[in-house]
Amino acid sequence: METNIKESTTLKRLPQLNCAVCGFKTCDEFAVAVDHSETSLDRCIHLKRNGSSAVSQFNCIDCKDAGQMGKKMGWKDHLKRDFDFILDCFENDPGPRETILPYNPQLIKELGVKKGDVMIGRPMGMSCGCPITHCGVVTDSDPRNGIINWCVTGPLRPRSSGFVDIGYYVAQGYEGLIRESKEKIELGRRYWFLPRRCMLQWRHSGLVNAVTRMKDGSYKVRIEGLFIG
Repeated sequence: METNIKESTTLKRLPQLNCAVCGFKTCDEFAVAVDHSETSLDRCIHLKRNGSSAVSQFNCIDCKDAGQMGKKMGWKDHLKRDFDFILDCFENDPGPRETILPYNPQLIKELGVKKGDVMIGRPMGMSCGCPITHCGVVTDSDPRNGIINWCVTGPLRPRSSGFVDIGYYVAQGYEGLIRESKEKIELGRRYWFLPRRCMLQWRHSGLVNAVTRMKDGSYKVRIEGLFIG
């Protein structure tokens, strides 16, 4: 379709998650198709109805507006529950950093999981219990301890280039930046937080067990003891 995406009247109403559930690879492609009446906006599962109009239930905001998201959401997640801060990605990472422990750590050796692999899996059990299959890129693996570090991304790359399926896993920790918070960030405290790129926009809970104040005033943190809700 010969259309400038900047001219799309639909794009600003979409969450920019590029989840591909609508059948299009990106929100950009879906927006142009809706504008041309080739498909329906109803195919976006991330929109809720407000009278006769559809609005994003995520209040999605670009990273350049990092200081706006919490305030615009009223410090409430999608289910109207309070949270304390937004957890952002590091600038050069393709997605959030996550440390995971597969339910069968032997799979790291059996599948030959290594840096650069595209991988999928689902966090299950007490650590998270997230209903969404996670996709991402492995940054390193430790066969001896059964630990994998990866950056969680969207589903587009696994669908187009193949993947390693690690199955169920336990989420052990997150690493990221805090640029926006309504609470003082302190080592050893447990907080409710919202990962900026969480597709469900549900709050998570975790213990901050490493924190560094950066020159720009943000905080580099590691969070463990995770659960959702």
